[in-house]
Amino acid sequence: MSLDDERNGGLYGGSGETRTRLPEGEGGGQDVYGGARRSSRSSSRSLVTVVGVVVLLIAAIAFANRGGEDAGGGGGDGKKAGADPTAPTGERPVDGKTSGIPSGYAKSEQGAQSAAANYAVALGSADMFKPDLRHGIVNTVYTPQAAAQRQSSLDKVYSGKEFLTGIGLNPDGSAPKGTTFVSRIIPVGTTVKKLSGNSATVDIWYSSLFGLAGESAKNPVSESWYTNTYELRWVGGDWKVADFKQKDGPVPVGRDQRASTADDMAKAVEEYGGFTYAR
Repeated sequence: MSLDDERNGGLYGGSGETRTRLPEGEGGGQDVYGGARRSSRSSSRSLVTVVGVVVLLIAAIAFANRGGEDAGGGGGDGKKAGADPTAPTGERPVDGKTSGIPSGYAKSEQGAQSAAANYAVALGSADMFKPDLRHGIVNTVYTPQAAAQRQSSLDKVYSGKEFLTGIGLNPDGSAPKGTTFVSRIIPVGTTVKKLSGNSATVDIWYSSLFGLAGESAKNPVSESWYTNTYELRWVGGDWKVADFKQKDGPVPVGRDQRASTADDMAKAVEEYGGFTYAR
């Protein structure tokens, strides 16, 4: 719920007034808006009641602001059915960065989800098309064994002339003059399918922007939707990718919105940086 939703949802009744009903006295008095005059004893009792309500309200606000702490209180793991909450849990998700990629995740469901989201962003970035940056990403994201196995094959794919020209780039991987290359992943949500010991399986649903922004671009920026399943391993005190699979969707229905100009798209990509994702 947005702040506007809260404001417009009648949280305060829409009147701008607070109406308080105090307890009735021993003589069968009416509430304060009914016109009856209160005795001093009734007023004292009313004051105690109001103070009590204020104390309870303050306690309720404090409890609500505890964030992701377990509100179940009565035992069990406190996990609700359905999607996990997207609000921050208070657990520090990342301790530092390696090759510009967030690293140092907690060995927990939250840590595994944070790692999967941030690693997906790195693997889907335009930096993968630059040899030096690609090597740093692969060595940071994958387990040492997986990195050694994939490095040469990734170099072959990302450096292939047919592949690069097919997506509109120059043979050296650069964008044609007057265009901006866009390759960005925007995670929508994650879920842990399995967590056991030093391994975890995490699904991440995301949208992808890919193409060239520019008046002369033959491959304009388009949006796609995918779900990746990452097999993670706990190696050297951090989560690393051992393997992953990709499938299409879920794909939402597109809205009837006017596409932005190539200049607006290029400007947005240059001005708006990415996020560090965390659960």
